[in-house]
Amino acid sequence: MAAYLVVDTLLDNPELYEQYKLRAKPLVEQYGGEYLARGGALTPKETALWSPTRLVLVKFPDVATANRFYESPEYQEVLKISQQSARRTVVVLEGV
Repeated sequence: MAAYLVVDTLLDNPELYEQYKLRAKPLVEQYGGEYLARGGALTPKETALWSPTRLVLVKFPDVATANRFYESPEYQEVLKISQQSARRTVVVLEGV
């Protein structure tokens, strides 16, 4: 069953975050991930629990692969750039 990495990002340093994006994309692809949405225009419809800022949606083959990607030493190194340049909420969501 597919899994989705859902990321909401508030950029504090957009220039530095560009470095994160450049380095994260090949790792996502290495783990079989496919970007379905990457910071496109948002039209919130209901926001009682959460008001998204900048969403990214990545599809992985399954939850195990999504978790292996996120927890990999290579991604954890790149993640440091994100942590210096943005605030994020990240969820792995099992799907179809």
